[in-house]
Amino acid sequence: MWRPALRAASVETGRDNGMHALRHFYASVLLDAGESIKALSEYLGHHDPGFTLRTYTHLMPSSGTRTRAAVDRVFSDEGPAADGPERAHEGD
Repeated sequence: MWRPALRAASVETGRDNGMHALRHFYASVLLDAGESIKALSEYLGHHDPGFTLRTYTHLMPSSGTRTRAAVDRVFSDEGPAADGPERAHEGD
C-alpha cells in the first residue's frame, strides 16, 4: 500500500521515503516525548535496548531542559510526576 501511495503522490520510493523513514519518525516522536529507550526498544521489536540506544541516541532531546523541569516540579505545587521514581519501588 505504501509504495503505490508514494507513486500516486509523485514521491520517489526508496529507503528515505519507506518504512525505514516511518520507523525513524516514530522513534523520534516518542523520544522527544520522553519515552524510555527500553520501551521504545520493545515497541520497535528490538531484542536489545542497547541497539536501540546506539541507533537512535542522536534523536534524543537535550536532557538539560528535562532535568531542570523535573527538579522544578519537585519543588513546585505540582509535585512529582505520576510515573516518577517513587513508583519504581511499588512492586517491591
